[in-house]
Amino acid sequence: MKLPDFKTEQWMNRYERQAVCNMTDTCAAPLSFLKLKELDHHHLLDSITLDYGVIPGDERLRNEILKLYSSGTIDQITLADGCLQANELVMHSLLEPGDRVITFTPSYQQFEDVPRSLGCEVVVLPLSEASGWQPDGSDLQKAFEKPVKMVILNMPNNPTGSVLNQELLLKLFSLCRKERTWILCDEVYRDPEMPSIADAYEYGISTSSLSKLFSLAGLRLGWVRGPEELIHLINVRRDYSMISTGPLRDTLGYLALQNKEYLLTRSRERILSCRKVVGAWLKQEPKASLVMPEYGTVSFLRYESDVPSRKLAQDLLEESGVFFVPGSCFDCEYHLRLTFTADPRTEEYGLMMLSEYLNRSRF
Repeated sequence: MKLPDFKTEQWMNRYERQAVCNMTDTCAAPLSFLKLKELDHHHLLDSITLDYGVIPGDERLRNEILKLYSSGTIDQITLADGCLQANELVMHSLLEPGDRVITFTPSYQQFEDVPRSLGCEVVVLPLSEASGWQPDGSDLQKAFEKPVKMVILNMPNNPTGSVLNQELLLKLFSLCRKERTWILCDEVYRDPEMPSIADAYEYGISTSSLSKLFSLAGLRLGWVRGPEELIHLINVRRDYSMISTGPLRDTLGYLALQNKEYLLTRSRERILSCRKVVGAWLKQEPKASLVMPEYGTVSFLRYESDVPSRKLAQDLLEESGVFFVPGSCFDCEYHLRLTFTADPRTEEYGLMMLSEYLNRSRF
């Protein structure tokens, strides 16, 4: 099956480079290569041999990744070209035509369209803004009336920043255990302070990368943390597609995670500053509302106007260089994906421009 255009990624590809004020970026203050090299206190980069390296990933790096979880071994971790490919490797390794898959909306388009392309039946459950972007428990129960091979979610969610509440999470685990249903959780926005699905559920699979809170999206280094039998299946498949991530990326990733507290503190401070800016703006902007997430780098802003989100986003970009991803990219109109990663002054400017637009638009 041919994959449809990936609406969010195509929008970013087309318009992001025109942005003067990026109000939708998901990565916290990207680190420069020079700054990352400065963390190489033992000059590990000087002795790298550019061969294939350790195929599942350098053991030092996998040990550092393992520290982001509360259980497991390095044999339960394998590397990928970013979290996007990590998700794809899991789905291609486990799903077959006719399998039933549950996922949620609004969320990342990959979770629906890749399983469909594999011939799966995909059940999409809505997240309710009124309940803090949570699914309805009865919808979840009904979806399990027939066998389910896999549940796919991401926590924190893109674009809402939401996390399943404890009651729904425990309900999900209970439903999944009956059929040994896999849960694939894209945790690329997860702060290591948050619990991981891979630690909480025996058939839980965590995918992540150094892209968001670690500020290294351009490194394209992701991973899968899951049961050892799954990691074996993925490693067999990787031999056909990527072989390895290589010693250079593995060493740079190791340096980053050796200094994870520095990187995480840097990102947390930026996110907190932006949250304060957004919170203050919401108090004086009656035409916008937001379910403020506890974690993650993005949120989903609702605005009051009859202007479709695509037109609003295009108008703002053309008029003032302010860049948003429209809610239409997530099949959810009259919303905009809003970042918590911008410089606070940039965040203030972008929100001011949005207010000016909303105040002159027709209702």
